[in-house]
Amino acid sequence: MHVYQNAIEMIGRTPMLRLNRLDTGPCELFLKLEYMNPGGSIKDRIGLSMIEEAERRGDLKPGSVIVEATAGNTGLGLALVAAQKGYRLILVLPDKMSQEKIFNLRALGAEVVLTRSDVGKGHPEYYQDLGAAIAKRQNAYFINQFANPDNPKAHELTTAPEIWEQMGQQLDAVVVGVGSSGTIAGLAAFFKKHAPHVELVLADPQGSILAEFIATGKMTQKSSWLVEGIGEDFIPDIADFSMTKRAYSISDGESFSVARELLQKEGVLAGSSTGTLLASALRYCREQKTPKRVVTLACDTGARYLSKLYNDFWMEDQGFIQRETYGDLRDLIGRPHGQRATITVGPNDVLTTAHNRLRNAGFSQLPVMDGEQLIGVVTEDDILRFAFGHPGRFNEPVHKAMTSSFLRVDKSQTLNNLVAMLEVRSSAAVMDGERFLGLVTRSDVLNYLRRQVK
Repeated sequence: MHVYQNAIEMIGRTPMLRLNRLDTGPCELFLKLEYMNPGGSIKDRIGLSMIEEAERRGDLKPGSVIVEATAGNTGLGLALVAAQKGYRLILVLPDKMSQEKIFNLRALGAEVVLTRSDVGKGHPEYYQDLGAAIAKRQNAYFINQFANPDNPKAHELTTAPEIWEQMGQQLDAVVVGVGSSGTIAGLAAFFKKHAPHVELVLADPQGSILAEFIATGKMTQKSSWLVEGIGEDFIPDIADFSMTKRAYSISDGESFSVARELLQKEGVLAGSSTGTLLASALRYCREQKTPKRVVTLACDTGARYLSKLYNDFWMEDQGFIQRETYGDLRDLIGRPHGQRATITVGPNDVLTTAHNRLRNAGFSQLPVMDGEQLIGVVTEDDILRFAFGHPGRFNEPVHKAMTSSFLRVDKSQTLNNLVAMLEVRSSAAVMDGERFLGLVTRSDVLNYLRRQVK
């Protein structure tokens, strides 16, 4: 087996997996595992290409600063290469990106600037416009993956030839998404020359303008979507849709469901955009009347989405997983105690334990349970009041700091009354007689109300 000398050498040559347990109609469907690049995504390829080509031209020299606007994975590819080569890297990300990506980028040494994800091109806080402005102020090299020809070049020279070789030159279609459009443009450049019969199929998140553009040639108004890394509100300069005649628009819910099905049936932990690509590939395959050999991509690792699409509670909060409803306050409980979903603490646990559980879960309060009986609630405020100025008190038992006079409401209480109570208290314990059902916070009420919006 080959021994690599550094992480950069490991970019590319990713495996191809035949999918066997999904309904692919008359077709064979293959998944190229791009998440097995060292940085965890297909964007490692362009991170390497765009930096090394800039070096060859003299645009980057020792001590240069690099700036890029990214949905996360291009930033991770750039951060991987920049760290190996010693460049300072500033990345501008929309604020909808997963925390795992942000933590990963910072751990690699990148400087992360978060900006708004609810504004479009031309707004000063739009991530690409802000990235360009920062590069100008810093006199830095702006990568600009959306107009950089070294982006599609990476896929023309590496991704496409690998697919062609792995498929034994027996290939009918490749299903691909578009973010910067480098992948689809690079594949088009290769297959035009070597296999012009290969059809490129666009997988697009619902809300993006690209699927409609492929179908009609018209630009429509975009709306929002939760899938990360693909979909656009404009046509990137490097785009090449000349080999793309078919496009599918996939909802967030279908994308997330298919990604989770891929994990359960094929054992592949891939990201949210892979769900969009795979859902499109499955639709394409099932529509065919004759057998075809089809490839799509596992663009990045699902380990970057454990707090999102692989988190049942997040999926419930977003309305993608439906729980049983009761028509009372139980429908507002985010973490039902009866499902062992509530994070609790005991009265004799030390306050350090309570604080760690609050911090790790991102909560502000915990129920204090003595067996199956709710005897109190401990909040960040309780711990602060008790331990401030006396750090040794973190070793004291929870019952010394907890609040015993917490708000209790019966499950049959009206929502209006609950909301009125939560104006003065941060949470309420929903009860069925003496049985604790779960805490409801202001955040839970907001999530419940948001799910009512159609």
